[in-house]
This record gives sequence, structure tokens and C-alpha cells, in this order.
Amino acid sequence: MLKHSFTFLCLLILAGCAQVPQSKVDDRDPLQSINRPLYDFNMDVLDAYLLRPVAVGYVEVTPVPVRNGIVNFTGNITAPVDMINAGLQGKPGNASVSLARFLVNSTVGLFGIFDVASSLGLEIVDEDFGQTLGVWGVGDGAYLMLPGMGPTTARNLTGDVVDNFVLPEVALTTPQTILVFVLKAVEARASLIPQEGLLNDSLDPYLFVKDIYFQRQIYELYDGNPPIKEEPTDFDEDFLESL
Repeated sequence: MLKHSFTFLCLLILAGCAQVPQSKVDDRDPLQSINRPLYDFNMDVLDAYLLRPVAVGYVEVTPVPVRNGIVNFTGNITAPVDMINAGLQGKPGNASVSLARFLVNSTVGLFGIFDVASSLGLEIVDEDFGQTLGVWGVGDGAYLMLPGMGPTTARNLTGDVVDNFVLPEVALTTPQTILVFVLKAVEARASLIPQEGLLNDSLDPYLFVKDIYFQRQIYELYDGNPPIKEEPTDFDEDFLESL
């Protein structure tokens, strides 16, 4: 879904350029020779001359309550998409929560500007078609770096395309769709300003962002409870005695 792309786009373009040992092979990233130049373009051009200056100005002139309202409003628009994907994943409880959130925030919350649903115990359920494909057993596919969109995978790119043709987003006019896109992108970038030092200080920002991306995908796929790999507990006693 676009909201995830915005977040990881911002993680991508925040980081500084660094060289990586070309001998390092990552099976998840077979297109690294293409992805890295696109990473540099996003960072050196888009963030340096467009997104970061806009985000800094946005933070300076926009009161926090207004920013919260923007986040709530854009999130509410995609709640029905969360509901549909939760249903496709066999999670009727999450689907019901998303539907209830949309109805409450669209009415009592004044078109989603106020997140009344959370105060009623209806917390955000974040589902997208990329996660749905993962639940269905589809693998990540190649890691991709998209110009202006940032990191994704073949599976999640497919999911984003599907999500953006699901109501209610398809019901928006083109200007409204563009407005929502811009608001999400600017707010996502603004929220990462305090974290710039962490990314810039990393030894290899490209790998750092990629690892964060995949960790986030696992976290979301398992609804915040990824399986824990247990270390083997059985030992060869004869081998130990020979030491």
C-alpha cells in the first residue's frame, strides 16, 4: 500500500551515499547494480532539493494538531482497503475493526480528521495486498528500488497496484488522489527528520535501509509477532567428550 511506500521512500532518501563491497552477495537483491544508482538519485536529487526542504517548511508552519488531523484523515481513507485485505487473509476480527474504524471516524470523527475510534479501543489494523499475497504463500521476489517511490519488492509492488484500485481510493478524483499522495509523502518525510542522524551515521545506508525494509515486512506479515527461530538444543555428547 502507498502508505508503506511513503515511509520507506523517506528512509531511502534520508541516507547518505556510501560504497559497498561489491563482493557481498544478497540473494534478496539480485538487481543491486541497478538499485544503487536509483537509490543515489532519490537521495542526491529528490530529497536534497525537493522533499526535505518541503518537509522542513511543513513542520515549521503546521501546528501539531493540524498535522495529526492530516495523518488521521489520510489513514481513514485507506481503512476500507485494510478491511478488504484482512478478509482476504482470513482475519474477520481485523476486518470488522477496520470497518468500524472507518464508520466511526468518518462520522463522529468528521471525515476522519479526528481518530475517535482509537479512543473507543478500535486500534489501527494495517493490512495491504502485499501482506495478503504473503499470507497466501507468495514469496517476496526481487528487492526493487523505484525512482521517487523507494524500496519495495516484486510482491509488494504488485500489492500496491492492487490496493490503489480498491475503493474508496478509486472513488477519488485525480486532484484528490494527488493531494492525498502529497500529504502522505510530506508527513512521512517530516516524521523522519529526528532520525536523520541514525541513518547518516550508518556504515552503509543502502544496506541499512534494505534490512529495515525486510524486517518491517516480516513484522507486518505476522501482525507484530514474527516467529522466533530457536537455536538447536541437541548436542553430540560424544563430540563434546572428545574436546
